[in-house]
Amino acid sequence: MNAFLLDSAGVTTAAGVWQSGLAQVLGGLVVVAVLIGAFWLGMRVRDKESPTPKPEEQPNRPEGGLPGETSEYRRPAEMPQTDGEHRLMPYELKDGGEASPDPPSEEKRKWGGISSGGFGSGGPGHGD
Repeated sequence: MNAFLLDSAGVTTAAGVWQSGLAQVLGGLVVVAVLIGAFWLGMRVRDKESPTPKPEEQPNRPEGGLPGETSEYRRPAEMPQTDGEHRLMPYELKDGGEASPDPPSEEKRKWGGISSGGFGSGGPGHGD
């Protein structure tokens, strides 16, 4: 028999070190050292960066709003009817409806009467 395979008091094998937990402890210490080093390096990089601006140093929005920005409410346009055989193509649709500066009334914004229930909620579905 090979004397190295026998586990005697004088011979320490690699399996014995692994089973004793010493290798796991040393591996954990290496991982902790790498994490601490990465944190320290990140702090050094952050310290070299310019500081974040204070609230009073932030840029302000122009008085009249951004150029090309509009604030309006759209009324829905009627959907064109098809004969059911031909699909409606995007270029056949009109613009998004009429523009109105006034917000829609509370009644128009609310969902109208049909309770559909959410997916998986056990709700009755459309029309019930």
